[in-house]
Amino acid sequence: MKRHQWNKTLSISISSALALGVIAGCAGNEPAQGGAGGSGGTEKKPITLKIEMFDRGNAPAGQSATDNYWTKWMQEKFGNPNNIKLEYVPVPRAQEVQKLNVLMASGGDAPDIVFTYDSNLVYNYVQQGGLADLGKALDEHGKNLKAFLGKDTLEYGKFDGVQYAIPARRVNLGKYASFIRQDWLDALKLPVPKNTEEVYNTLKAFKEKDPGKVGKDLIPLGMALAPSSYEPIIWPFIKKDLTEEETYTLRMQLGSRDYPVLTPGHKEALQFLNKLQNEGMLSPDFGLDKDKKKLNQDVMTGKVGLFSEDNTNPLNATPGVYKVLETNIKGAKLFPVDPFAGADGKHTKPKYIPAGMYIMVPKTSKNIDAAIKYLDFMAQKDNYFTIMNGDEGKNYKLDDGIPIRIDNQETKDKFFNNGDFIIISNGQDLGDEAKNTKLAVKGFPNEYAKDAELARQISLTDTVEMVRFPKPIQAEVKYGTSLVDKYHELLVKSVMAKPADFDKTYEQGLKDFLNSGGQEIVNERKAAYQEMKKK
Repeated sequence: MKRHQWNKTLSISISSALALGVIAGCAGNEPAQGGAGGSGGTEKKPITLKIEMFDRGNAPAGQSATDNYWTKWMQEKFGNPNNIKLEYVPVPRAQEVQKLNVLMASGGDAPDIVFTYDSNLVYNYVQQGGLADLGKALDEHGKNLKAFLGKDTLEYGKFDGVQYAIPARRVNLGKYASFIRQDWLDALKLPVPKNTEEVYNTLKAFKEKDPGKVGKDLIPLGMALAPSSYEPIIWPFIKKDLTEEETYTLRMQLGSRDYPVLTPGHKEALQFLNKLQNEGMLSPDFGLDKDKKKLNQDVMTGKVGLFSEDNTNPLNATPGVYKVLETNIKGAKLFPVDPFAGADGKHTKPKYIPAGMYIMVPKTSKNIDAAIKYLDFMAQKDNYFTIMNGDEGKNYKLDDGIPIRIDNQETKDKFFNNGDFIIISNGQDLGDEAKNTKLAVKGFPNEYAKDAELARQISLTDTVEMVRFPKPIQAEVKYGTSLVDKYHELLVKSVMAKPADFDKTYEQGLKDFLNSGGQEIVNERKAAYQEMKKK
């Protein structure tokens, strides 16, 4: 089922249940008196704070997703001192949206703390009146939480100006880096290309001189039908001298990405890819390779000269792209590069938004203050570090101030789900980007450490942010999933067309894209921009 269809079904299937739950909870919507949830009463009976917890089915023997070292630690360190009983509610990770809908529709039986990665789902709950306003509780009980997340991250949890969600902080915002066969460059005595024009000349040299002696299967530029392949190439073509209105209205958010499909420069980017394809310098079947399996295979078997990927992916142990390449091809060497640049010299590429998952409190909850206190406790510096790393000497050792996890059974058993437990943070933040990079690099074999550090730096160079309206664009919610498919049709058909047919093919594909919901998005974004400027 498409996501917009599911959201439509959701609105019908749970709206009445949500409404009943909200009505039932209105009379008791103030925080419970006494303990962490109260405001000065004498009641000593503990309150029960229910927290959603992802269950991945990977718990060691004797533990579970909801009963383990960290749930017991949190009860001891936070729950007991605050007269709160913590109860963790398991939700299968693969069914988290469906299960969350059931929990939210159950009224007062929903956990006090729930979460999702789907911002459109959050907005559905907002529209149905199913979420608590967290602003007051955050100001009163979330000092550490606000400091950790920062204003920019918290803004992503505001809908119609109200703090309906607490977004987790995404620590690493970098998305993409490119990788080139350095041994091929050395064989041809060529420098690393520094802009898109030089990329073309380098790829042409790879094609004509075949420094790796690949033969007919040579692929100068490896590509898949994945954002990590096409976004680093397209975005440097996008014009920067736009008005604010053009920036907001000529892009559209489909899923979690901004697509500059109507922005000047987009057509030229696809025409560049068309040129590469027609000159035999692009993966011939990239349009069929959505999961990048074929691209990875071609890189690992030594066929590809240059390709782009998600950050440090080729250096990771799984699927081990670089390691397998070295095993297959003696002397093969990949080098991280940032080769695509526009006329302005910028290596433009998108970056992640600073928000990860969205943490919410249902309107029916009587424990809003306690929920925020729970999150704030996690955000306190010492608690955050402990949950992330455990005990020094047992679970980690410090190397130049960087916590390095110790590979022993105790540590494996303790940390099987701590990433799901510390829900306020996607990744560990050590206080500055230099330390965060060192921490990430320490996770790679020594021979890849410098490459990993460089790839991370590249992913954060010349980045552009998504533009965000005060509330979601309904047409994007409705058509987002189907329009990604339409965009891919436009991309593939335009790139695969004969040069003489490119203009006709591109314009027809764009027309189809707009007729399939794209124009509704354009119209709504224009109206939303005008409304935004009035405020």
